[in-house]
Amino acid sequence: MAMSEMPLLSWLLIIPLIGALFILFQPNDSEIGKRNARLVAFFVTIVNFVVSLALWAGFDETTADFQFVEHMPWIGNNIAYHLGVDGISVLFVILTTFIMPFCIVASWNSVEKRVKEYMVAFLVLETLMIGVFVSLDIFLFYIFFEAVLIPMFLIIGIWGGPRRIYASYKLFLYTLLGSVLMLVAVLYMYNVADTSSIPELMTYYFNADVQTWLWLAFFASFAVKMPMWPVHTWLPDAHVEAPTAGSVILAGVLLKMGGYGFLRFSLPMFPIASHELAWLIFALSLIAVVYTSLIALAQEDMKKLIAYSSVAHMGFVTIGIFAFNVQGIEGAIYQMLSHGIVSGALFLCVGVVYDRLHTREISRYGGLVNNMPLYARVFMIMMLASVGLPGTSGFVGEFLVFVGVYEASSTVAFIALSGVILGAAYMLYLYRRIVFGELDKDDTAKMKDMDPRERLMFAPLVVMVFWMGVYPPTFLNSMEVSVENLIERFNSRVEQHAQSVGAGE
Repeated sequence: MAMSEMPLLSWLLIIPLIGALFILFQPNDSEIGKRNARLVAFFVTIVNFVVSLALWAGFDETTADFQFVEHMPWIGNNIAYHLGVDGISVLFVILTTFIMPFCIVASWNSVEKRVKEYMVAFLVLETLMIGVFVSLDIFLFYIFFEAVLIPMFLIIGIWGGPRRIYASYKLFLYTLLGSVLMLVAVLYMYNVADTSSIPELMTYYFNADVQTWLWLAFFASFAVKMPMWPVHTWLPDAHVEAPTAGSVILAGVLLKMGGYGFLRFSLPMFPIASHELAWLIFALSLIAVVYTSLIALAQEDMKKLIAYSSVAHMGFVTIGIFAFNVQGIEGAIYQMLSHGIVSGALFLCVGVVYDRLHTREISRYGGLVNNMPLYARVFMIMMLASVGLPGTSGFVGEFLVFVGVYEASSTVAFIALSGVILGAAYMLYLYRRIVFGELDKDDTAKMKDMDPRERLMFAPLVVMVFWMGVYPPTFLNSMEVSVENLIERFNSRVEQHAQSVGAGE
């Protein structure tokens, strides 16, 4: 059987569920049960990553068509179990499966209560996240998109910090409110187009007046998921209260679903509305880049600072997407991939010191370069990648975004560039206060450097940061044809509309 004929996408969805089912049958609250749950979860996430690499190896970079397509009738005549990936979604599948093993390893010693349920929640979450990126039926996409909330709600609500209930409810309510509008839009699209197939809906022409309302309905959901200003306030609370692995997966994958939604739905299905409302995206994104960067400068909690930095970085992503050119969109996708790895690694860096001192207050640290030199090096690499230093993954995405945005609007590009300066300011400020200075606190002085488990955890992340920074074609080649096809379709629709309006006048 050829690679493209194998149901690899179904396997990517099933393997974590098999692992979760196996863990459920382990003995409760015994040391053997806990150990088995950790080992099974780690093994399953590694196997799923290997399967995703097989998917990538068999992926044809020369076509914009959906590949590895699986189609089976599900509900009625129209709603189907329909899966497939193109050059955009395949990279997000790889990102998801790559980050999951780090979440399991990060939780190895830090989570001691209800370990079984914790690992099951993460494996179910992996299935749901992959489902979002491989769904080619709009109802199937909506189910996965919303179901992701359930395990995330439990992870924060059960294993989170002191204000975990407040944070988990805030996450749930914010996301649900936006998604109700999206569901109304999905039902309307299904009734009008008489299909729930995403590839067919991408070629269907919705009336220009209706497009605006549909675009706004989807925007309400994707803006919260990104999150964009001013609906970003759930993110700092969720990050602060979530366990380390919860923050890693939240920053690494969940925030990318909003950007993916814009690329999969807003641009191809509502091109006229996207073109006319790009000013709104630019305005909100620029406020996010500048405003949240200034807020990050004032933070005393490490996690909150990194959370606000994520909002600013996602502002670059939305600006790149709505530049409507190849460089902008490729830069936005690359920025999302890079941010997934770098922000995930930064939260892991916070987790390393939190496990030792059980506080995230920046003022409680200082001088760690003296007793934790290896940690200081890893933290420095991730901090510089977040800033966008040339040679790291952060530079490539930001550079492409700014090239694309400058082509669309030099004013937007110049204002957005201030976010790069502010980003360097708050990240360097954080690093200086934690790593340098006097080692004058007794408990801080007793902290030991990274153990073998932590070194093993960070090694692949460091390699990826430099690989993405030095040789971007590995990832850009996969997305290039799909992005070019998206832009061609978008431009032709916008031109047709402009001509019809001109003829009507």
